[in-house]
Amino acid sequence: MNNNDTAASYYHKRITELDTALKTRYSRRTLFGWLRFGVIALTILAVYATWNAGTAYIIATITGGVALFLFIVSKDSDNKSTIENLETLHAVNKDEIAYQQGDYYHQYDGKDLEPWNHAYAADLDLFGRASLYQYINRCHAEKAKALLAERLLQPLPKTDILQQQQAVKELTSKPEWRQQLQAFGSRQKITVQTEQRVLNWLAEPEKYYTRSYWNILRFLLPAAAVGTLVLYFTGLVSTTALSALIFIFYIVSLAVSKKITGTYHLLSRIVPEISVLSNQLNWFEKEKFESDLLAGLQKELRQNNLQASGEIAQLKAILNRFDVRLNVFAFILLNTFLLWDLQQFMALKKWKEKNKAAVPGWFSTIASVEVAGTLATLAFNHEKWAYPIIADEHFVLAGEAIGHPLIPQANRVNNSFTIKGTARIDLITGSNMAGKSTFLRSLGINLILAYTGAPVCAKSFTISIAKLMSSMRITDNLAENTSTFYAELKKLKSIIEAVGKHADTFILLDEILRGTNSLDRHTGSAALIKQLIKENAVALIATHDVELAKLETGYPQNIANYHFDVQVAGEELYFDYKLKHGICTSLNASILMKKIGIEL
Repeated sequence: MNNNDTAASYYHKRITELDTALKTRYSRRTLFGWLRFGVIALTILAVYATWNAGTAYIIATITGGVALFLFIVSKDSDNKSTIENLETLHAVNKDEIAYQQGDYYHQYDGKDLEPWNHAYAADLDLFGRASLYQYINRCHAEKAKALLAERLLQPLPKTDILQQQQAVKELTSKPEWRQQLQAFGSRQKITVQTEQRVLNWLAEPEKYYTRSYWNILRFLLPAAAVGTLVLYFTGLVSTTALSALIFIFYIVSLAVSKKITGTYHLLSRIVPEISVLSNQLNWFEKEKFESDLLAGLQKELRQNNLQASGEIAQLKAILNRFDVRLNVFAFILLNTFLLWDLQQFMALKKWKEKNKAAVPGWFSTIASVEVAGTLATLAFNHEKWAYPIIADEHFVLAGEAIGHPLIPQANRVNNSFTIKGTARIDLITGSNMAGKSTFLRSLGINLILAYTGAPVCAKSFTISIAKLMSSMRITDNLAENTSTFYAELKKLKSIIEAVGKHADTFILLDEILRGTNSLDRHTGSAALIKQLIKENAVALIATHDVELAKLETGYPQNIANYHFDVQVAGEELYFDYKLKHGICTSLNASILMKKIGIEL
């Protein structure tokens, strides 16, 4: 049975449940359509029947019909919202099945979040097509996506790792809750631009309507405008006077609105994203959590007796009322008689004073929760993966049945491996395509997952927190006029500088100094290994140079040899991808060259 059979069964079951629920809701949608038609028809018939009964009966009939029609429209709107949510959840579960089948290369890959010249990101396929990020990411808010990338690029402290593990375990047991949070987020991405616009508004000092008398005028002027209308209808004000007064009120409202336009433009068109934030915060606030991380985030949301989701909902309501100005007729009418823009501006000002300190934390909370949910989905999909033990001493890496997370389980070959202490260099020799590079990446990616608080692709895993550095995939850089060899030297220089400062590092090297001749390559590689030992570094080095393996004789306490080999039957090659002790003695290059037509 595959590790993900349980998860797959859950997703298929959820799809079946959602199909049933959607069928009911679709039928209800049809019913509401007929009910609307029926109410209109019955209202017309009722008006016709009561036409001779008097005006009061006709008005009552029309009022009742309109009220019933609006009630049905409201229920239909609620039903449509439910359908939209169920369809989104249906898509979430279908996507999870696709992920398990390896169909995820169309998903966001985070390539734009990869920093230039990072210590290991490019070597370990953290970002881009078929990357770790693309495989595990379930975040939708831009801040959450960036936070997930940050976690992959920089180890958390041990305390934070353990707290994250606890939160991930708790969310793993809440798949429906996680999916609903994800469904809210998928409807409208909360962008960093929107967050920044809100923060800019909060930081902006108030320049207009700060005097206390405006709190009186905001009510006094509308009262005067409405009062003028009343006096006109009672015959106490002439048409000429009414026209002159309305013109004055209109000019005043334009002057007032002109100073408010800047605030409106800053906050306009953010309501859809604010709605998502409100829904996600409300969903998070209502759930009960035991883990320190999630419970702590909830506590922060409840500071000063504020309910974050409720406050965001209030902001949304104010902005919706503000958007009335988009209707020219409504803008003129409401501002002339009610100073509508000023009323919303003052409401925004009051909201700002109340929530200014708390708002940045709301965006950060959703980012943290989405990242925890992402890692929990990974854990749910791979229930047999292990949560790593974080060792205090430097250096320990001990894993049983370690595999590459991005290789499907049916094709994955796992290996156990241990390296302990400092001034330790393990060399891996082997033939082409035997699995050396994949093994190095397996260790590197699992280290990264461990440092995020996620489970790792292993039966057991113990790791020290260290700065991971690698040199595995080097390319030239035309923009910098840099050759492949020089690019590798630059990367090795950064590694040498780090170990020279005696930083806690773990180094992965694959075919170092490949850009020079074989003699220089061997001489340079041997010198580098000796220098790493001298600086008490810890490294794992894959190489074709079996002569390097002889260094173990001179440094038996510091160097250990491993290898991947190949079995040859006739002119066919068979790989078992199993890590073995000792030096590789089997080669396959000549067979591969013969296969492409080189006569040896």
